[in-house]
Amino acid sequence: MKRALSNVLAVAYRESVVLRHDKGFLTTVMAQPVILLLLYSYGISFTPANVQWAVLDRSATVASRRLVADIFTTGYFEPPVTVASYAEGRALLRRGSALALLVVPRDFSRDLSRGHPQVQLLVDGTDPVSAARILAYVSQVASRFDGGRAPPDREADPGRRASGPIDVRQRFWFNPTLADRDFFLAILAGMLLSNICLSGVSLGIVGERESGTFEQTLSLPISPLQIVMGKLLPLVGVGYVLLGFTILGSGVLFGLWPQGSWLGLVLVTLPFMLASLSLGVLVSTLARNSAQAVFISVFFILPSYVLSGVMYPYELMPPAVRLAGGVIPLRWYQIALRRLWSRGAGLPEVLLPCVALLVIFAVLMSLIRWRLKPRLA
Repeated sequence: MKRALSNVLAVAYRESVVLRHDKGFLTTVMAQPVILLLLYSYGISFTPANVQWAVLDRSATVASRRLVADIFTTGYFEPPVTVASYAEGRALLRRGSALALLVVPRDFSRDLSRGHPQVQLLVDGTDPVSAARILAYVSQVASRFDGGRAPPDREADPGRRASGPIDVRQRFWFNPTLADRDFFLAILAGMLLSNICLSGVSLGIVGERESGTFEQTLSLPISPLQIVMGKLLPLVGVGYVLLGFTILGSGVLFGLWPQGSWLGLVLVTLPFMLASLSLGVLVSTLARNSAQAVFISVFFILPSYVLSGVMYPYELMPPAVRLAGGVIPLRWYQIALRRLWSRGAGLPEVLLPCVALLVIFAVLMSLIRWRLKPRLA
């Protein structure tokens, strides 16, 4: 028994020495909790902030402007975008450029003096939690509106919707029942493709490098980028099969089909998969072994779920955190998916995500070429 314990401790000591000199592994292990602590403590909150909204003020009176100012001074909303028509406001909602549209009727000032004012609030219901809270904040302001005196108290409980002088007629767009299932199913394809592209490629190439076959491939009279593209294309086909399975599953089982352009969905998926696969290849060039590849992949996957907006609306994140998430392929793909799946967008409305994904893909391929070039010497 003593001898067996001694043998175990000897092996454990040897492995500890190996780990101590594995700087890449230790850096990854230590950096991940630090980044997640910062994200979950400062970058992520279920309290809406920096809410983009629009106002259709048909009254154009002191009272209506005061109402808009009171909503803005709560601190949860950005300065409103003024629109001239319902169509313009709905277009902002469909593009995701605004999460709410406040419509003030022409007779608002007269109805306020009579004690029966009404306003309409159109809310993007894609994210049920944020939609309900945005409605609660606006309703709180409306319930305490006095026509021109003190602004509302931000510390008051937004969950209570008192029957005040202004009746807020709400309507939720794109997800009228605020179903959580619709929120998650709309971006399920992005999460699955991100996982399979990042982990599959990084582990596959690292395995070849450990066995020595990848170095033999690099010795062939073709460029490293051609080798990488040849390895990525079969996985693109697998990704499209997975996308089709996800569409059929959510449509047949739950009745949730893409509402927008199917051609746009097919087209935007290609640069997303190429960018995600390239990120996996970059991980494989950074990792020395399979264990490092797993840790680095997880290091990218977990923060990407947070920063991309698949679990939490990126529009409500602090500006610096929102900007950092712009380099993640999943950010742009989930924007396209929500527009196509939930908002009924057409092909022109996903061109910007397509261009952003192509730029990320080009940058990643440049980094891959730089990392693989010394191996050809």
